[in-house]
Amino acid sequence: MFGQQHTTGFAEVSIQRTSLWCEVMSTAQQQAIGDYIVISPVKDEEKFIDHTISSVCQQTVRPTQWVIVDDGSSDRTPQIIENTCNKYDWIVNVRIARDSKRRLGSAEIRAFQVGYRVARDKRYGFVVKLDGDLDLPKDYFEQLLERFGQDERLGIASGVYLENNNGQWKPNRMPAYHAAGAAKMVRADCFRDIGGFPLSPGWDTADEIKAWARGWKTQHFPEIQFHHLKPEGSMQGASTHLLHGEVYYVCGGGRLFLLLKVIDRMVFGKPFLLGGALLLCGYLRAAVTSRPKLVSGEEAKLYRDLLYQRVTEYITKLFRR
Repeated sequence: MFGQQHTTGFAEVSIQRTSLWCEVMSTAQQQAIGDYIVISPVKDEEKFIDHTISSVCQQTVRPTQWVIVDDGSSDRTPQIIENTCNKYDWIVNVRIARDSKRRLGSAEIRAFQVGYRVARDKRYGFVVKLDGDLDLPKDYFEQLLERFGQDERLGIASGVYLENNNGQWKPNRMPAYHAAGAAKMVRADCFRDIGGFPLSPGWDTADEIKAWARGWKTQHFPEIQFHHLKPEGSMQGASTHLLHGEVYYVCGGGRLFLLLKVIDRMVFGKPFLLGGALLLCGYLRAAVTSRPKLVSGEEAKLYRDLLYQRVTEYITKLFRR
């Protein structure tokens, strides 16, 4: 085991990597090595990260490199990651020295960027952003790679994540064009075209908007499913609704669809009524303070047109019933 100290623009990181030995397993001997790298920004995931590690290590097509970025965890997450790195020479541990408080929406993707800097010199055709609280099927990445191979203009894709709702695992609702940020695969050419992920809240919407503007397709595949062990936003409460309103503003969303989002969140969100009100407050706060947009005017128009198309299609289906 050896360590190196690196200083970034916003945090000091300690990179710990082992190449002493790789655990020999019969399943590992049969693994193919895929043309992709995985970056996992994690924080305080001791309850779930073992599942994610096991999932990735058992993939039928494993990544060229997996960089796990510990963003200042205060639990046993660093020890769990270090133990894993002692067994696999293709897994790298990056630690960021920061306090226990994590900025909602931005710290995660900034931690991803730290990990990407470590892995970017590797030869790869795809880059994956992977959360540390997932349970993936053994062929998750193999299936995605097959889909990318079938469509050269597919730029961003994922499966669909299931969440535990009162003891039942149910798929999370997503627009057809959206790829889940928890386990998102991006073609390397597309990733370079869009300039990587924006380093602020809204990154996992703005990346897709930028991809469309450059002729790339984005989507999720309902038949490829994985388990999200910690419900999205479960630790954030009201701040999640505020963040979603802010994200909608910085991605250039229109007012009509905003009204529909607010109504939907009031009726179906939690807490009842308050969720929609908080989303509206987040949008208005971003508008009043003139938060910088993550997309250009042309890209924002493309986004609004797509949202209005969703509304039109929904209304058309209602009248056809």
